[in-house]
Amino acid sequence: MKMNKSKEWNHQITGVDGNCQLFGVNIFKYDWESTGERVKIKDPLYNQEHVFNIYEVTINSKCYKFAAGEFSNCVWGFYTFNY
Repeated sequence: MKMNKSKEWNHQITGVDGNCQLFGVNIFKYDWESTGERVKIKDPLYNQEHVFNIYEVTINSKCYKFAAGEFSNCVWGFYTFNY
């Protein structure tokens, strides 16, 4: 798997499994497609390093790219790429 640079990714939201607003919607209600890439990020609260998968999702005919993973059991973090 290809690894991306973490400084290009910005923390957007941390929330519970099944209920996180990203791109104006509950992201858990959409199908995520893995890009096969991963990124090292730091938890914004505890500064602990994690490796999250990068996904793409289509919302209202627009494709978005984001990184997501669990900081702890059922607590998710979401990051978007800084273009």
